[in-house]
Amino acid sequence: MDARLRRVNKEIADCKNDQSSNINIELIDNSPFHLRGSFEGPQDTPYHGGHFEVDIVIPDSYPFQPVKMKFITKVYHPNVSSASGAICLDILKDAWSPVLTLKSTLISLQSLLCSPEPNDPQDAEVAKHFMTSRTSFEDTARYWTHVYAGGPAPSIGLGSTGKIGGALRDEVAIAGLERAHVDQFEAIGFERNKVIDVLRRLNYRGANVAKITDDKVVEELLKA
Repeated sequence: MDARLRRVNKEIADCKNDQSSNINIELIDNSPFHLRGSFEGPQDTPYHGGHFEVDIVIPDSYPFQPVKMKFITKVYHPNVSSASGAICLDILKDAWSPVLTLKSTLISLQSLLCSPEPNDPQDAEVAKHFMTSRTSFEDTARYWTHVYAGGPAPSIGLGSTGKIGGALRDEVAIAGLERAHVDQFEAIGFERNKVIDVLRRLNYRGANVAKITDDKVVEELLKA
């Protein structure tokens, strides 16, 4: 058994034996070098009550090279790509150390949900939302946790809905927008999905709304 396999097997066993951390690791396709990690969303955050899964790939030179991790569960967070699940975290790049383990790295991901770093984002649009209106951002993150991570239902009204994993999905809430703003431009005659996309890209939220003229929104809608 080579050193990499011995180390990975020990880390998986240690994680299973540590019931207090609530960090779980399991094999994908019976490979010790392709794993699925999971943890619960931390308390006092919009992610509380959700169950989050992470894809883990162990590189050939592990532990001297960082593991590759990305979220499988969709997460609304400045440091996580809402499209791909890619993660911006220093220990997954140049701050990696061989003393770090799979469990400690997953705990760091869990901590990242508590402490977003919008000035070093993976998802620039989400970071803009975070910095524009913290309350609106948290409402949206909470809604994503409900829809994608099985968290409790937030107090956001449902409009145009579809089914995802058994949960009702509201496209306006998913985008972190106000329904009245979407309705305003839809009433002019623009398609709802196009309005949602343009308002999301313009960061039409919070104090920014007063800075963006209706003419600017219409101009972008006509381009779309």
